[in-house]
Amino acid sequence: MSVGSLIRSSYLLYFAQPAADRTLYWAVRRKPIRTIVELGIGLGEAAHYRTERLLEVAAWRRECLPLVYTAIDLFESRPASQPRLTLKRAFRELRATGAMARLIPGDPYSALLRMANALTGTDLLIVSAAIDQDSLAQAWRLVPRMIHPKTLVFQEDADAASGQASWRQLNCDEIHQLAAAANRAIRRAA
Repeated sequence: MSVGSLIRSSYLLYFAQPAADRTLYWAVRRKPIRTIVELGIGLGEAAHYRTERLLEVAAWRRECLPLVYTAIDLFESRPASQPRLTLKRAFRELRATGAMARLIPGDPYSALLRMANALTGTDLLIVSAAIDQDSLAQAWRLVPRMIHPKTLVFQEDADAASGQASWRQLNCDEIHQLAAAANRAIRRAA
């Protein structure tokens, strides 16, 4: 490892801001990750380049290349409270990382309804707090078909009072409980 690489890896793992994202970088550093699905992309925001950094850390493991990255986001249809991100700009920035990027516009439920079967074997699923929570609640029923027993699933929890976010790893039991709750809600609505 070169001195530059050592400095860069030390920065990302120990000093990168926001500090909460370091949880993700460490998780990716410890496990071989080939496929990443992100619900609510963290790209190009001021001082917050979670996605690019995450792909950089995942690329440190040569046996995991090529990386396949899928982002589900509203892109141009984001609410005014979120930073604007065009599909074209996101694709351009992700292409520079070297990962094979697939961008799917839409809310989590409608996008996963179309794409969940194509996303089987996902190694890392990241769920941003910035996405529509009602859509996410419905989308959980589609997640079990995408994951395998060693999949890492992280959900961002935003603290409204402090404005800080943290990442919480979900285990298989929690995911299946969320999926069951989504199925019950859909049956009640029918």
